[in-house]
Amino acid sequence: MDPAERSRRLARLDAEVIACRKCPRLVEWRERVAAAPPARFAGQAYWARPVPGFGDPAARILLVGLAPAAHGGNRTGRVFTGDRSGDFLFAALHRAGLANRPVSLARDDGLALQDAYVAALVRCAPPANMPTPAEREACLPYLLRELDILEEARLIIALGQFAWDGALRALGALGWTARPKPLFGHGAEASVGPYALLGCYHPSQQNTFTGRLTPAMLDAVLRRARDLAGLPPIPFP
Repeated sequence: MDPAERSRRLARLDAEVIACRKCPRLVEWRERVAAAPPARFAGQAYWARPVPGFGDPAARILLVGLAPAAHGGNRTGRVFTGDRSGDFLFAALHRAGLANRPVSLARDDGLALQDAYVAALVRCAPPANMPTPAEREACLPYLLRELDILEEARLIIALGQFAWDGALRALGALGWTARPKPLFGHGAEASVGPYALLGCYHPSQQNTFTGRLTPAMLDAVLRRARDLAGLPPIPFP
């Protein structure tokens, strides 16, 4: 697929994602949150729609998270943008040579990714950050289409157990399975058909504030990801 066609297909997919209203519980929640923001975001116009993926159409590395945060991606309209999880993740992507800047504040802030693409398994902010199995299944076709379009990506980083299980379900739907089922863990690796799957703790505040996930740990995962994806090594700071 030539680069222009890949970009066109991603743009069409993004438009479909943004217009999605498949899950009534998520539609109601994302819009209710936007209508009554906390004081720190008072007066800001929330995105309050599903959040599409973001990154390099020629990416070799696909990062998959859980879902947009209620006052992060649901506010800004870009995945992992405008919250502490995104601060942690994009700083690491910048150190790894996969982002042109270490912060992600808004859709128009000039951030660009190189060799990396970031998506959420569920595209709407869920109550208590807990999508239902039915909501996961409703969103899974979007990930399948991203995998089809991002044909250079053969390395998937699953940010957390939920994303790990979702990535395995997506690969299974494409006809690729691994037996026994690979178990999630930080730094866990699995080969599933033509794909390599790499596990990483989710960069949530629950993990980063407690030290369960440190910058050095995330750097190590991204260093390994560059290696598995066939990208040249870089000197991390």
